[in-house]
Amino acid sequence: MKKIEAIIKPFKLDEVREALSELGVSGLTVTEVKGFGRQKGHTELYRGAEYVVDFLPKIKLEVVVSSEQLETAVDAIVKAAHTGKIGDGKIFVTSVEQVIRIRTGETDESAL
Repeated sequence: MKKIEAIIKPFKLDEVREALSELGVSGLTVTEVKGFGRQKGHTELYRGAEYVVDFLPKIKLEVVVSSEQLETAVDAIVKAAHTGKIGDGKIFVTSVEQVIRIRTGETDESAL
């Protein structure tokens, strides 16, 4: 099993969710986060005064999939989240040792 963590632009969330649900991915966790990468924030104008926005709003999406679903899930996220502009985000993939569904006690693949 693999855990996919994707940092994406907020307006791309619905497209990514739909792409994953088409693949049969049944659950995901979404968190509103702030951060920056190479773009290092940006400058905005508010009531005539310039100010620097260091941390940009992003969405962190977490989903655990079987190892067989990994490549198609990552491809779906990349295609759905891509704009071609700076700040599109990143995807991190890590291994998951064990999953337990609290309600039923199911473990590993059956708990997904």
